Amino acid sequence: MAVSIYQLGYKKLSQIVFEWQAADRASLLALFIVIEVALHWLWCLFVWLGQDAFNTYVDMPLLYFTWFGVSSMGLFFWWMVGHLAHIKNDNQRLNRWQIVLISVYSLYIGAVILVMGHSSLVSGVSLVGGAMLGMMLAKRSYIWKAFLGQVLLILLIITLPYLGVDLPDLHPLTPSPILIDSHSYVIYGEMASIENTLASSIFENGTLSWNNIDELRRSSAFFWRSTHMYLALPKAIFMVYVFRTLLLILDDSKKEIVQYASQDELTKLMNRRYGLAQMQQTLMAITTGQDYSLILLDLDLFKEVNDNYGHEVGDQVLREVAEVLSTTLTEDIIVSRYGGEEFLIVLPNTSHDQARDIAEQLRSAIAQQVMQSDDEFSFKVTASLGFYTLTYAELSRIKRQYASPTAPMPTSKISRLQLIKSRGSMQFISKTPALQLLQLPQDICQRLISTADKALYKSKDLGRNQVVSANELLAKGIITEPCYSI
Repeated sequence: MAVSIYQLGYKKLSQIVFEWQAADRASLLALFIVIEVALHWLWCLFVWLGQDAFNTYVDMPLLYFTWFGVSSMGLFFWWMVGHLAHIKNDNQRLNRWQIVLISVYSLYIGAVILVMGHSSLVSGVSLVGGAMLGMMLAKRSYIWKAFLGQVLLILLIITLPYLGVDLPDLHPLTPSPILIDSHSYVIYGEMASIENTLASSIFENGTLSWNNIDELRRSSAFFWRSTHMYLALPKAIFMVYVFRTLLLILDDSKKEIVQYASQDELTKLMNRRYGLAQMQQTLMAITTGQDYSLILLDLDLFKEVNDNYGHEVGDQVLREVAEVLSTTLTEDIIVSRYGGEEFLIVLPNTSHDQARDIAEQLRSAIAQQVMQSDDEFSFKVTASLGFYTLTYAELSRIKRQYASPTAPMPTSKISRLQLIKSRGSMQFISKTPALQLLQLPQDICQRLISTADKALYKSKDLGRNQVVSANELLAKGIITEPCYSI
């Protein structure tokens, strides 16, 4: 796959990260290096064209040698772009060439930092920016080792002048009688301080005017500071853009992961796990005087639909029933596919009579829905519903019973620190959702659903297409009251 700079867009970068082969990503890394080397080559050309103005503070013989080295590296990296793109099915060979690419680039950047004069801006952007881009496009273990090696190389460049070693530098000291004869130990930061002092002497009364702005433009301090900005800023801007795009990709990926983890793929309703989690949260959020209801809905004779019309028609029925539930119920009602042809509807702050009305409305809407097949035949399905309302008085009784001194503390999902805090402050418990679990049985959701399920099966026994209240069955003694684990 040929690589090009247009692939920096959002969608293309996403494909690079998640879909491209390792050889293509390494080839793109080599292309980015070529672009960086091209910027260095253009700087050499600019200095050469203006050598009459710059030769006082640029070592021109060393510039020619540097220009030749930059040109050679540019050709090498350009060759690597095509070479890496064609190594597809030989991982061992690709790894060797990645090591070559990363090693040569690390040495090249070290040489650039050396001859351009050590600058914390250039060094920092080269280290961090290059490493982060490399982590995305090349083998991470190689990039990490190259990063550490480049750190040591920069430290060596900084240290050697203090040991009396003269290193090649395009940035000679500006001649001045105040400087001592030997400056092998004077590094870029110290030279910059000296030159800033010299450059400030051109200002009249410490201010900049039109008369001295041309002198400032020609000053060594201004030239080299502009050079380092030129070397660092394009790379920094590019890296910020790339990682901004990566963050957008990660945000979208996170949304998709959350959606897939909580949504039933067939019906597009919430799945069982998410429905139970929401049920637990809304149970803990009940305030004074609020009743809590839930409905368990099961399609009648659904197996016959699959047997007579096929599973594709059965899936269509589930989707259409899910659509009926979504359009009939309000947004504050939690609807999830509980399993198979069974649906769980959670109704926070809903009384028994309100829950019955909602259940009847759902039963009627499903019974009236005409299921149209692609084979141009239609049929109807019905649903049986069982519901249960946990009154606020009953919930308060459960909390008092469960929080009694004789009841053991549930510790399976609560940290030791939370328990210590809970013992010291009841106010902390009331304000922390995780610790409100201390006031409710762990299996309360399953017990409530089990009670509604008993009413659901009673509706099947009564001939299906019925709504049955578990509360009424409890009052008549037909079913037993749920017993919560303490």
